Amino acid sequence: MHKLSVTELTKAFGTNPVLDYAAIECKTGEIVSIFGRNGTGKSTLLKILFGTLKADRIRLSINDKPFVVEEVIPQQKIAYLPQVSFLPKSIKVRDVVPLYYTSEIKQDNILYDPVIAKIANTKVGSLSMGQLRYFELLLIGNLSHPFLMLDEPFSMIEPLYRDKIREFLFDLKFTKGIILTDHYYDDVFSVADRNLLLKNGRLIAINNKEDLTDHGYLSGNTFL
Repeated sequence: MHKLSVTELTKAFGTNPVLDYAAIECKTGEIVSIFGRNGTGKSTLLKILFGTLKADRIRLSINDKPFVVEEVIPQQKIAYLPQVSFLPKSIKVRDVVPLYYTSEIKQDNILYDPVIAKIANTKVGSLSMGQLRYFELLLIGNLSHPFLMLDEPFSMIEPLYRDKIREFLFDLKFTKGIILTDHYYDDVFSVADRNLLLKNGRLIAINNKEDLTDHGYLSGNTFL
């Protein structure tokens, strides 16, 4: 069991405060979602936790011990799937996998996945959005890091692959703590154990879709 705790997370861009003493916790066996309108700081929060963006202030602990954000990547504590694709488009799928995994067993776990097996000889640049996102998720999700952060894993994805992603996340959470952001709230509610809304720099607990309406994230006629 691993636990990630963040408190006092503060970040401003110039005179624009984005995160204002935000706090979040995630542990092995759970998926925590973060909703929020565009520009509220969801991606900023993930980048800070991953260590690629500096916070103005943050208190981070892993397994109840203080942890320096700059050590997240070197010590392989958090894996991160960004919004934008990060794979070279000219390489075939089967040639990408060895770049991430030297173990043949781990390579086979990905290459023999029913979806990936069908596209193994396809160049990354020729994949559909759903195929690409699912492949990227398998690459990152199979890493040994105890925590995984996903920035919009369901966005613009065909329904078939959204289902595949949900299935993978359900299996993955038994060994990891997962934090994800996305606007596809039906998909998010179907996988998340806890939901939060980032509003005015703070993270607010969300219990259902009606809470998202009450806080102004969804319009009142969304469910009509």
